[in-house]
Amino acid sequence: MTRRLFGSLLGLVFLVNFGRTAFAPLLPELQTAFGVGPATVGVVASLVWLGTGAVRFPVGYLLTRVARHRVVVVSGVVLAAAAAFTAGADSVRALQAGSLLIGLASGTYFATAVPLIGDLFPEGVGRAVGVHGMSAQVAAVVAPTVVVVVLATASWRAVFWLLAGGSLLVTGVLVVATRGEGVPADAGADRNFRAALGHWRVIGTGILMIATAGFVWQGLFNFYVSYLTTVKALDTATASTLLTITFAAGVPAFWLGGRLADRLPHVPYIVGLLVAFTTGVLALTVVQDLAGLVAVSLLVGYVIHSLFPALDTYVLGALPADARGSTYAVFSGLSLLVEANGSGAVGVLTEAGYAFDTVFRAFAAGLAVVVVMLVALSAVGRLPGTTDEVRPGGEPHEG
Repeated sequence: MTRRLFGSLLGLVFLVNFGRTAFAPLLPELQTAFGVGPATVGVVASLVWLGTGAVRFPVGYLLTRVARHRVVVVSGVVLAAAAAFTAGADSVRALQAGSLLIGLASGTYFATAVPLIGDLFPEGVGRAVGVHGMSAQVAAVVAPTVVVVVLATASWRAVFWLLAGGSLLVTGVLVVATRGEGVPADAGADRNFRAALGHWRVIGTGILMIATAGFVWQGLFNFYVSYLTTVKALDTATASTLLTITFAAGVPAFWLGGRLADRLPHVPYIVGLLVAFTTGVLALTVVQDLAGLVAVSLLVGYVIHSLFPALDTYVLGALPADARGSTYAVFSGLSLLVEANGSGAVGVLTEAGYAFDTVFRAFAAGLAVVVVMLVALSAVGRLPGTTDEVRPGGEPHEG
């Protein structure tokens, strides 16, 4: 029964992430359909990610009252309804509302499903989270192609009707799966939302590790094509292909990275990934030939997507079961608030006259400072999990 439940989660996370990433390739079509400018229709894509982050805190509280697997089911229902609403949108306002609802559904899902996976696979959190993330990453890679195929035979509305139908089907399978005995007792509601704040050391450490790297990543990939065309003198098609390569590297990264997170000491592994990511960002500003850019794109894409399951494994492993869901929701919500500003920072700095290379090198220098801080804190035993190695289930080893 656990396998069936996990399988339905893999299907739902694919659809959730597809809903978030389908807007970007649809923007030109939506601009023409509604007769608006790029700025107006660009808000549509932004609202998806705003909703994803904004809902994490109320979901954290909800998890103190409702079992995690039930909230996951609700997220699937909301995703289906949001997709249907978006498909029927007859104005830009309605379209924007639909994108926000899809974002809310996705944020609810991720804040709830990841702790649930920790409950389902207490002895293999990294592997399970990695496979789960891989399914989401596949959606991000195939979304542009799926959109192109659908637009060749139907309107943009068909994309969201298909999403609505798929969400209903997978959610139905999920409901059946949760009625069996595959949901462990630990997957019940967290008992006290205030207890989440009591784990501030875990939250703060996780944010220091992932939010800083995520901040740089957001600024990097959103301006990747612009950077490559203006600074590296590549044509748009080649630059877009390199961006696709960067995302495609995330598919094996989630799979292998999750397994390594189970087998390696958490903090040294995460620090190593941060060092590799920092090196990749710095190398991007140095290499000029196409072969070098391909190699750096693969490195950056692989390392940053390996970091995500590693951080989830670390955070979930450092939390007790009765506060895992609400604390993870707080952690992920705060992290997203920091990460989301990366693109804005790059935009502001480049518009102010700073060169892309200068900005990215400054970001790399900032990451290097974070790495030094983490190494120093780990050396003196100030990081959660560095004095007592923690099992994925959340309880420290004895002896």
